[in-house]
Amino acid sequence: MSVIFVLIFFSVLVAAGFLIAFIWSVKSGQYNDRYTPSVRMLFEDSSEEELNKKLYNKKETSV
Repeated sequence: MSVIFVLIFFSVLVAAGFLIAFIWSVKSGQYNDRYTPSVRMLFEDSSEEELNKKLYNKKETSV
């Protein structure tokens, strides 16, 4: 029976840890930008010059 009280204590301790981490993340501004992470994968990391080189090489190989 005493095991239940120990498990309840540790579960409350873990829940309090997650609550503190959540509050800390909200206050530090991690949830302010909700749009950019969802569309970040749609844009390439390469610059415009690299993109032009890729397009030029494709045209050159197709001719």
